[in-house]
Amino acid sequence: MHKHLSSRTKDHHRRGFTLIEVMVSLMILSVMAIMAWRGLDGIVRARDITEGSVKRTLRLQSVMAQWQADMRGVIDLQVVPALQFDGAALRLTRRYQGGVQVVVWALRNGRWVRWAGAPVASVGPIMDQWEFAKQIRGTEENVLPALKGVQQWQVQFFRNDSWSNAQSTGDKVSLAQAAAGQTDDALPMGVRTVITLGEGSGYTGSIKREVQLAPQLNQK
Repeated sequence: MHKHLSSRTKDHHRRGFTLIEVMVSLMILSVMAIMAWRGLDGIVRARDITEGSVKRTLRLQSVMAQWQADMRGVIDLQVVPALQFDGAALRLTRRYQGGVQVVVWALRNGRWVRWAGAPVASVGPIMDQWEFAKQIRGTEENVLPALKGVQQWQVQFFRNDSWSNAQSTGDKVSLAQAAAGQTDDALPMGVRTVITLGEGSGYTGSIKREVQLAPQLNQK
């Protein structure tokens, strides 16, 4: 009888798992796979969100660094306005690679864009660039999109120890200053830009930058 029981035990071990045991095992494995996938999917999503945020931040820093470089390079040639803002576009002349170029920053259809002319070393081309800069619409091939989702853009100039809107009457020179030879195009000491970002930009709120302009040799 002992031999008979031993034979049945061996037969049971050789029989393997039952169908129910296999189904239960597969169900457990399926649940574990779903949990693992959800965890992996969450990690991937978190990584994508982080990478997107980093890219947007780097982009913003690069754009604002270019803006500050343009402001610090402003030069008054006295043949065209060195710095002029019309409410939607700011035009300026700046030093660049041994020459001078005209640069335009403009708000066009919710995009903050930048255009720059080729560096030149004579008056004629600069005057031509300035005239062309007045017609920038933001759709030209050499216009670079800087930021999108811009709801509002303000520019202020620092004169007489205070900030004022670049288009306000407070930023205009007085009759006495005009008699002394100053004009509305006289350079301020500093420029402040305030950009309000909204839907489509990846940010909310406003960005403010203040830049001190370099002293001009022709200014006292």
